[in-house]
Amino acid sequence: MSKGSKITPFLWFNDNAEQAMDFYLSVFQNSKKLKVNRYGAGAPGPEGSVMIAAFELEGQQFLALNGGPMFQFTEAISFAVNCDTQDEIDELWEKLSAGGEPGRCGWLKDAFGLSWQIVPSILPELMSDPDPAVPGRVMQELMQMTKPDIVRLQGAAAGD
Repeated sequence: MSKGSKITPFLWFNDNAEQAMDFYLSVFQNSKKLKVNRYGAGAPGPEGSVMIAAFELEGQQFLALNGGPMFQFTEAISFAVNCDTQDEIDELWEKLSAGGEPGRCGWLKDAFGLSWQIVPSILPELMSDPDPAVPGRVMQELMQMTKPDIVRLQGAAAGD
């Protein structure tokens, strides 16, 4: 694996780490497979199956392990993806939620059970408006959404 950031998310899968990696590589345009290590004879996993897969999404490196069924993903950990346009939100929402479970306020679980937040890049600006009523209106609008809608959020900020 190439030298990347100091902290790398390490994802524990039962037996589908390679499928998950391939899925994430297909979702994000700026992505690449870095390395795949396979179990050998006498290892805890089936010989030839993926032990650890290293990959990169949008400049962030990840490790995926086929470690067995002992652990499952929860919403306590999620990956936030900042999106500049509604088209980007729509595309990522459709791809990541396919076979998964849409949630509220831009949250979703993908088909592997991993939680993602699809976040309009404009949201921090709207939430830090000096008028204290604006963040409240924006949050109320966001709480009614599944997939974020930038126009609706901007309308809420404007008081529409």
